[in-house]
Amino acid sequence: MQIDFASGGRRLRAVDGVSFSIAAGETFCLVGESGCGKSATALAIARLLPEPPAYYAGGKILLDGVDVLQAPERRLRALRGGVVAYVFQEPGAALNPVFRVGGQIKEMLRLHRPGAATDAEAARLLKSVGIPAPESRLKSFPHELSGGMQQRVLIAMALAAQPKLLVADEPTTALDVTIQAQILDLLKHLRQRLGMSLLLITHNLGIVGDIADRVAVMYAGQIVEMAPARALLRRPLHPYTRALIASVPVLGAGEARLRSIPGNVPALDAMPGGCRFHPRCPVAQPDCRANKPELIEVEPGRWVRCPYWSTPPPPLSS
Repeated sequence: MQIDFASGGRRLRAVDGVSFSIAAGETFCLVGESGCGKSATALAIARLLPEPPAYYAGGKILLDGVDVLQAPERRLRALRGGVVAYVFQEPGAALNPVFRVGGQIKEMLRLHRPGAATDAEAARLLKSVGIPAPESRLKSFPHELSGGMQQRVLIAMALAAQPKLLVADEPTTALDVTIQAQILDLLKHLRQRLGMSLLLITHNLGIVGDIADRVAVMYAGQIVEMAPARALLRRPLHPYTRALIASVPVLGAGEARLRSIPGNVPALDAMPGGCRFHPRCPVAQPDCRANKPELIEVEPGRWVRCPYWSTPPPPLSS
C-alpha cells in the first residue's frame, strides 16, 4: 500500500509499501513514534482518509475479501462499522458533546442493526464494556463521564455493529496508567470473547507483550521489522526496534536519566536518501546513505529492513 498527501503543489509519500495481514482472532500491533504513518495506515483500511489531500498511489487494501480501493461508496458504508470499526484516541474529541451517550450508541445500531436499536441493547453494550449502572449512563452527556468511561463508550459504539476487526488507535492516550491497564485488559477480553481481530496502534512497546500476537514496527512510512511479539521483544533485530525497547523505562533499574533516540522522525518533504533511519542509527555504515534496504525474511516469520541486522548494538551509555 502506498499513500501520498498533497502539500504545496507536490505529492509526498506518507505510507510507502506497507503490507501486512491480520488473521481471524489475532491481535496485531503497529508500533512507532508519532509521525511514522501508523494512523494513516489504519485509516486507509476503511478508506477513511479524505481524497484529496490523500491519494491512494498503489497497492490493494483487502477487507473481508473486498478491495476497498475499488469498492463503491455504498459498499464502503456497509464495511465501515459492519466489518471494521474504530476506537480513536482522545475519546473526549471523538464523542459528540451535544448528544447523550445512549443516542450515539443507538445511531450506530440504526445504521448496522436496525432491529436492535433499543435502549436495552445500548445498555447491554455499555454493560459489556464494564460501565456500571448502564441504564442511567445512557442519559449522560460525554462531559459527565471520566476519560476512562468515555473510552469505554467509544468501544461500546464500535462493538454495536459486531465488527470482525476492531482498530484501536492509541486507545490509552491521556489516561492514567491504572485506567490504561483496564482499557487494555478490556480489549484483550473482548477480543477473546467475541472472536474478532484487533489492530492496536501504539508508540509504547511496553504494552505490546501483554496483548499482541504479532508486531510491525513502522518508521518514516515503512515497516522496518515484523515478527511474533514475544520473539521481537526478546531479541529485536532492527536498530530502531532496539532503540525503542531501550527507551522503555524499567522499574527499579536505578538509572538517573531515561534513554532516548537522538534526532527526530524526518518530515515527509525531507526524507533522507538510502535507509531512512541511518541519520539516527548507531550501527549505520557508509553505504546506508545510498542504498535503500528491502524488507527481507531473515528467519521464519521474522522480517527486517536492514542488511546489518545481525551487527551487535553498541554498549548503552547513560
